Amino acid sequence: MNPPVKIFRFGVEDAAKVASSSNEPHIHDFEEILIGMEGAIEHFIDFEATTLNAPYVCFVTKGKVHRVKPIIKDGKCDVWVIRFNSEFLSEVIFHLYTSFHNEANLPWPIEKKTGRIPALTEMMYQELNQNNPNFSLIGHLLNAVISMVMVEKKSQSEEVNLSTQNETFINFLDILEENYKRPVGVNFYAEKLFMSSRNLNLICQNVLHQSVSEIIETRKLIEAKNLLSTTNLSIAEIGFELGYKEKAYFSNVFKKKAGQTPTEFRNEMKKLLG
Repeated sequence: MNPPVKIFRFGVEDAAKVASSSNEPHIHDFEEILIGMEGAIEHFIDFEATTLNAPYVCFVTKGKVHRVKPIIKDGKCDVWVIRFNSEFLSEVIFHLYTSFHNEANLPWPIEKKTGRIPALTEMMYQELNQNNPNFSLIGHLLNAVISMVMVEKKSQSEEVNLSTQNETFINFLDILEENYKRPVGVNFYAEKLFMSSRNLNLICQNVLHQSVSEIIETRKLIEAKNLLSTTNLSIAEIGFELGYKEKAYFSNVFKKKAGQTPTEFRNEMKKLLG
């Protein structure tokens, strides 16, 4: 990607073109932020489709399979699209990944729709269209946009997660992100959180209505799907990468959760990705 950041505005005419074209799931080698001001989108990411009404913010990490279908609503569609190299903002990219690792979409408060983020994005866009754009300035502005997005993300999480239980759950997710590829189970995470396996399971059931084991398997499944879609690793190699010693066991777990074998899923994604 050259230059290191690109910004464009997606309107009604663009949405109509996408609606009439072949718009299949794809991957790209850059980071992408979508700031929806008007209309709606259907966003397929993490192998699930979600419909979002504006305003919203989406963060798509490099290498994730996704598809965006813009929707014209009340005759309107207005989306800022910011694409940038990971290296361009290397100091904050890890925090972005951590904040959005299990949820790419962020509903934006309606009262903030015409606030600072669209203004800063407009400033970046204007600077990019200069003869000699100042990428240092653009980097500072983009850093500010990302900081505000992460503050809002944290604020919304805190509104839902006010209790000690939910704080523990968030800590569990952080530890899970660092260790889900390892062949470790509930006891490992409980010990890391200085609590019993029973209490950790109770917290996960209360917050997400899933057991610790189910949450671990779900995280492994998402990574398995990414590896099946974007690499040529064998099924056995992918299973081993995710902590499964036996190919057959990995395939059985995958089919139980995904409804199809790893090979069937890979073949389906090859067709979708051309």
